[in-house]
Amino acid sequence: MEKPASSPPLHHPTLREALPVWVKIGLLSFGGPAGQIALMHRELVERRRWIDDERFLHALNYCMVLPGPEAQQLSIYLGWLQHGIRGGVIAGTLFVLPGALLMLAISFAYVVGGSMPWLGAVFYGLKAAVLALVAGALIRMGSKVLRTTGSWVIAGGAFAALFIGSMPLPWLMALASIIGLVFYRSGSYADRADKPAGPRPSMVHTVSTALIWVLIWLAPLLLALALLGPDHLLSQQGRFFAKAALITFGGAYSVLPYVAQHAVESAQWLTAAQMMDGLALAETTPGPLILVLQYVGFLGGWQQVGTGSPAALALSASVITSWMVFVPGFLFIFTGAPWIEYTRRLDALQGIMRAISATVLGIILNLSIWFGWHTLYPDTQNLDPVPISLGIVLLIAMRRYRLDALVVVAVAAATGLLLHATGLR
Repeated sequence: MEKPASSPPLHHPTLREALPVWVKIGLLSFGGPAGQIALMHRELVERRRWIDDERFLHALNYCMVLPGPEAQQLSIYLGWLQHGIRGGVIAGTLFVLPGALLMLAISFAYVVGGSMPWLGAVFYGLKAAVLALVAGALIRMGSKVLRTTGSWVIAGGAFAALFIGSMPLPWLMALASIIGLVFYRSGSYADRADKPAGPRPSMVHTVSTALIWVLIWLAPLLLALALLGPDHLLSQQGRFFAKAALITFGGAYSVLPYVAQHAVESAQWLTAAQMMDGLALAETTPGPLILVLQYVGFLGGWQQVGTGSPAALALSASVITSWMVFVPGFLFIFTGAPWIEYTRRLDALQGIMRAISATVLGIILNLSIWFGWHTLYPDTQNLDPVPISLGIVLLIAMRRYRLDALVVVAVAAATGLLLHATGLR
């Protein structure tokens, strides 16, 4: 994709410059993958010009076809692009850490009977900020991707396949790849401009990187098996969540039925009501929605019958759960990203990646409408126009005055608290 002449030049930040930005993104990453991707696009592409749209979408395309939380994997990829493996580790960790710590605190408050109505009020206001940020990103990214009739058709078809047909995400990505290849061969979709890219990756380096990160990923599970035995709760949870991490295509909602069936019905780590409460709590935290699995692990440890401190076992269970779920993202990115960057110079793959870019927009639009609908009708019966109305106001103000995401989030959260304090909500 050729960069418009009016675009300012890219800036390569130092690690010291990048660190506070990744902290900011980790603290503000509310609203699921659509909101998180929108936030990264706004902070890294639009505001700071650390990366251009074409490179951002190329990375996002790869992350969308991986199992696991795509937004966290995108943060790892973008951090790796800027500062190598060290940058990827910092970006990916900071993306998850604030939400994981907050989820741990919320889980503890939940089991000891604590009540935090103010947190619900904050999230009520944050819904408006998420809507504004997502809508702004869709407008911006759409103007870059939807430049041909074919791209419009693919994006619209992807949206329809998800919204109407509930097509599994891996099938949708496979279909988009086939369509993109056909368009490339017909000469109607490919962009043959030269793409600067790195050298061809070494297979030795790829295999060694994969082995190292597989060992890092499985280390806590192997330690639990060796010290505690295969029947201990930590060993059971480590095995289960390692498997769950590899089948989470399509985000948290696609894996929740699988987790709920095992955790509630088979293992009986928690009740169905507690599972639903956990999903609601996960929606109030920054970071991937799949952090709900950390809550599942925590409850399983807290409610385990036996000797010892329930708090210590719950803490250990939440740590091993989060480790098994989020560390594979580093494995997938550090192993595959060098090859994905190398493909930027291969003309035959440009049509495929463009088709996937258009498909990603359809996916984000579907997530945005789902989120907007549940915001407007939170219990499917009563209409609640306040978050939608506030979101529209924030979107207009954001585009007109180029408000920082922190300002948008702060205004939305303060509005939620104000409505709660005055009894209007």
